[in-house]
Amino acid sequence: MTSGPRAAYVAAARARADALYAGVRTPHRSCGIALAETFGLPSGSYQALRKGGLTGEGPCGAIAAGLLVLGELLGDPSPTGPPTDALKAAAARYRADIAAKIDLAVDTSCNARTARFPTFAAPERAGYCTALAAVVAETVAEIAWDAGVVPPLPPAPWGGVG
Repeated sequence: MTSGPRAAYVAAARARADALYAGVRTPHRSCGIALAETFGLPSGSYQALRKGGLTGEGPCGAIAAGLLVLGELLGDPSPTGPPTDALKAAAARYRADIAAKIDLAVDTSCNARTARFPTFAAPERAGYCTALAAVVAETVAEIAWDAGVVPPLPPAPWGGVG
């Protein structure tokens, strides 16, 4: 990644999501909540994304959260408005970028994605999902920046932004 304001913003978003999910510098958040909080969005509805829709059978919560964050940033604020062109373009780019950056298909369930880890609570699984949440935050930040919508990253619970 090159240097400059875009690179700094993307790196800060990635580091923030990583720290929020990892739970070392601050208490652990679920993947969806970590992504909502990364971009300063209310996190309540993102709770339902935990562990693939709470059952593990649904799609990866981090990947689903990334698309929802883009919807909040680039979607029509009217509940009866059509999808914006910016959101349609962002969604297509997001799916392509995520598919290129991760090890499994975009629509893979949480259970399928984490099946290789014998225990869900294992540090190896947590590390895998932490890295995934960080990639999603990085991707959302890149797309939002390029679309001209750059939400300020709120202060981190441990102090500072990153």
